[in-house]
Amino acid sequence: MKKILLLTAISGLILTGCYSTQINMSMGNMRLITSSANPQDVMDFATTACRNDFYEGASFLSKAGKEYRFKCVKAEENEILTPIPGTTIAPVVKAEVK
Repeated sequence: MKKILLLTAISGLILTGCYSTQINMSMGNMRLITSSANPQDVMDFATTACRNDFYEGASFLSKAGKEYRFKCVKAEENEILTPIPGTTIAPVVKAEVK
């Protein structure tokens, strides 16, 4: 069991060691993310980070070098989720109510 946990942790570190992505600033619904990853991975990271903070998703604002600026959007604000040009936003999978 310990070997499985160790292998899982090591493989995760190896995969994330190829590039770094981190949130540098989180103020209200604004996020500043610094990343050397490809744009789709940054978009997925930002969307996941915003959804973890109870927002609908992340809307791309601007990019300067390796810094990406996003705005987290709530569903009731009727704002459009804007992806990084050339990327997509993964749809939310919701459980069906029977």
